[in-house]
Amino acid sequence: MGEWVADGPGQGYLRLVGRAKDLIITGGLNVYPKEIEERIDAMDGVIETAIIGVPDPDFGECVTAVVVTRPGHTLTEGRIIAALKAEIASFKVPKRVHFVDDLPRNAMGKVLKGELRTRFGTATTP
Repeated sequence: MGEWVADGPGQGYLRLVGRAKDLIITGGLNVYPKEIEERIDAMDGVIETAIIGVPDPDFGECVTAVVVTRPGHTLTEGRIIAALKAEIASFKVPKRVHFVDDLPRNAMGKVLKGELRTRFGTATTP
């Protein structure tokens, strides 16, 4: 999402707005949550996933997964992390995986990642 900001007639620039907080910067490297969410969502037993960045004293932000699973799932934090380590760069692999019954949403159905960051923001170490 973006908006055009005019500096004068025929001049201006595009300013990106909206999902800037979704981008995670860990150790100076950019992590795009959608890439990781799609990989976890493809795992057997997963209904949906939200990837968030939570404060980390060493890296700035820590990649964290919040996962909704089907009843009777056999997924664990360790299994999800191990599967991702085999597929993607290590800096993109979540340091923590939290399991929840559902993800908080606004009236339009968008996941409220800010609420998840508040809830899990202090749980960065395994």
